[in-house]
Amino acid sequence: MKIIKNILKWLIIVIVVLCTGLYITGYGYLITAVKTIYFNGHTTAFLDDYKEFDNHTIPPSTTPQPWPNHSDYNKAKPTTELNNLNTDYETIAFMIIKNDSIWYESYTDGFGTSSQTNSFSMAKTMVSAMLGNAIETGKIKNLDEPVIHYIPELEGNYAKEVTVGDLASMASGLDWDEDYYSPFSITTRAYFDIDLQRMMLEVPVAYKPGKAYKYLSGNTQLLGMVLTKATGKTLAENIYETLWNPLGAENPALWQVDSDKNDMEKAYCCVASNARDFARIGKLYKDDGIWNGKRILPEGFVQKSIYPRFNDSPEYGYGLWLLDRNNKHFFMMRGHLGQYVIVQPEDNVIIVRLGHHTPKQDRSIPKEERDPFTYDIYGYIDESYKMMNYAEEAKP
Repeated sequence: MKIIKNILKWLIIVIVVLCTGLYITGYGYLITAVKTIYFNGHTTAFLDDYKEFDNHTIPPSTTPQPWPNHSDYNKAKPTTELNNLNTDYETIAFMIIKNDSIWYESYTDGFGTSSQTNSFSMAKTMVSAMLGNAIETGKIKNLDEPVIHYIPELEGNYAKEVTVGDLASMASGLDWDEDYYSPFSITTRAYFDIDLQRMMLEVPVAYKPGKAYKYLSGNTQLLGMVLTKATGKTLAENIYETLWNPLGAENPALWQVDSDKNDMEKAYCCVASNARDFARIGKLYKDDGIWNGKRILPEGFVQKSIYPRFNDSPEYGYGLWLLDRNNKHFFMMRGHLGQYVIVQPEDNVIIVRLGHHTPKQDRSIPKEERDPFTYDIYGYIDESYKMMNYAEEAKP
């Protein structure tokens, strides 16, 4: 018995020393990571991990606007390949909106029309839209306004040169490591750190901004800080006033914050909502920033957003991923594990997919040489169009 007590005593001492060491060296966030992710049987963030964090609530709209059902609602059957994709990657919500009506939708794994799931980086599009609204309402001058007007503490040799447009288009020159699976990357730290503002002010603008695209979550976190300063509101308050309420969201949403003490939203990710309400952002962009006749985003902002800023990086605009497929131009909101709102404006089509997994890219291939899109995205587009085409051909 005495031996067991000694072993337990030394085990406790080792754990205390280890935890103390992690906090002293700036890796204390790893304790939270282990508790919230690994103890839940995951190796990365997961769809309903928002329950493990503090959140701000985004209320439903005071004038909810339900999506109408299409006259052919759920008459079409998914193709075999679409069924395979949805099974293989554990899709929990799949929806096709055609001519602003729900043409097809399905849910699995206990999720439904009002279920909350993590958007991950689809939130980046929402923050970019909030930037557009801040420009439309005069709270921010334009895309060329310097970030230091709002964050004078910003560090780095090029801190005075970076603009809000550079943040939205992923061209800031920020010194940031975008790695979701390394426990030591700053992206991982941002997900679990309890003081995001302090962390962000330690990240310098180390490279000349406005010259090239490089996808970095830190850009959107800084943009969120700019919006908070410019509007005097939290991001949750801001998105409710500018998007959630006027766009008629039917359900409340949640936005993860770093801690109940510091209360800063994770701007680069983590709005928990559902397929129907996420799709409203896609419709807003499809309709050139106008909703029910009212301009939400400034004239020209959407057209600038849905085309690449840099010729060498045709996959990204301002807050949106871009893809030319089958002679059609698509733009999309996109998040970790395969959260997608895919829009084709000329066809008046919105495809929404939410789920647990997406194909893993070959990490032996340098990041700059990989296809920026995983093959499931091509499948969701192709098979959705096959469904719609088959349905048209089957009509008498």
